[in-house]
Amino acid sequence: MLDRLSPRHNSRSAKHRIGRGVGGGWGKTSGRGQKGAGARAGSKSRSWFEGGQIALQRRLPKFGFKNPFRKERQVVNVGVLGGFEKGSVIDTALLAGAGVIPSTELPLKVLAEGELSIPLTIRAHAVSAAARRKIEAAGGTIELIASPAKERRAAS
Repeated sequence: MLDRLSPRHNSRSAKHRIGRGVGGGWGKTSGRGQKGAGARAGSKSRSWFEGGQIALQRRLPKFGFKNPFRKERQVVNVGVLGGFEKGSVIDTALLAGAGVIPSTELPLKVLAEGELSIPLTIRAHAVSAAARRKIEAAGGTIELIASPAKERRAAS
């Protein structure tokens, strides 16, 4: 069966035999047109070159901004912390172990979304003002710790 396979009709076309006389349709100038750099030997153009037309990357609108001073942080909401035991100390190691944050490398910031009804001791690098109010209203405390980048700079 495999020995009888062949391409579908008209799915493959013959190779252009360029420069083999005018009868083949690709003779004389061989599809290069008249004169100019493209007609000469060794002429190449980049795939994005559009023949002098304004290039696509220049025609399209520019947008976006990457802040070079952006601080990468892991975020945890107060509502998530309610699932831990009363009076426990919440830090990056505990949250990473519980699968709430991906790693202990980046600084941790606590935000105020959700409710908290149990007292907890929270060790984080940053806490929003609204989250601070919710944690303290529930009887908890906050310990701010230095960010890992600052600790590395201080050590060197």
